Amino acid sequence: MLDVPLWLWAVFATTVIVSLAVDLLAHRTAHVIGFKEAAAWSGLWVSLSLLFGGLVFLVLGTTAGTEYTTAWLLEKSLSVDNLFVFAVIFGYFRVPRAYQHRVLFFGVMGALVFRGVFLSLGVAVVSRFTAVLFAFAAVLFYSTYKLLKDEEDTFDPGRSFAVRALRKIVPVRDEYEGARFFVKEAGKRVATPLLAVVAAIEAADLIFAVDSVPAVLAVSDDAFVVYTSNAFAILGLRALYFLLSGLLDRFHYLNVGLAVILSFIGVKLILQASHKLISPAVPEIPSPVSLGVIVVILATSVFLSVRRPPPP
Repeated sequence: MLDVPLWLWAVFATTVIVSLAVDLLAHRTAHVIGFKEAAAWSGLWVSLSLLFGGLVFLVLGTTAGTEYTTAWLLEKSLSVDNLFVFAVIFGYFRVPRAYQHRVLFFGVMGALVFRGVFLSLGVAVVSRFTAVLFAFAAVLFYSTYKLLKDEEDTFDPGRSFAVRALRKIVPVRDEYEGARFFVKEAGKRVATPLLAVVAAIEAADLIFAVDSVPAVLAVSDDAFVVYTSNAFAILGLRALYFLLSGLLDRFHYLNVGLAVILSFIGVKLILQASHKLISPAVPEIPSPVSLGVIVVILATSVFLSVRRPPPP
């Protein structure tokens, strides 16, 4: 485990809190997020992520910096699948475009908490039971199969466990009331559909964590590296959604690219576990190689998608 100075944790926490506060202030009035605004915010989040990565390089060394960058890029690429699900959820609940940023803001807040819990548990389990890496590899290979066979689980936002649980706890009305999550009807507090949408977003993130958590743990088993890289990738997810909204179907080779990445990470996990449990002679895949492979696969997927558009 890395010896991370407390001040570096403080820099990370301060950066996240201040960034979220500025984001919330800038979007205090509900409005439709246009392409230029989304591009500006995407640039900001990417810049913050890379600047923090540079700080990790300087303070913790080249290995930690490379692992951070690899984990961030990996989570960023896997998050593209989340964007498709966001579009499905917004379409299902007919969420007005002006309120979509507010929903994603609170969805991201919840994702930061849940990923922190899952990654902490994952790091603890991997540090004690190395053999669990084989199970993680199996999960990634199964996800690869689903992507290549186009047999992803059908996600029904209205029947997700989070939405069903919410409806049991509090009544949910059918009409929106601006950007409000609760209103009073006949003296009783009831939820608006906007709260159900947040619940559906959180449920979707829990599903995607099944892939992303094992994948990022293949890159590093240090809690600081895996959580900070995941956090910065998740923070930029909202802006990326509005930036690519309406263009997602054009990147039709991206699923193939993600499948190749997941299988590559699965192989990396098997070699990593075999090196520790079977024989030190079993080679491991270095982090710089992993970073290079992920970059090449993503670039190739995007290039092919642009050169060979999907049929109309």
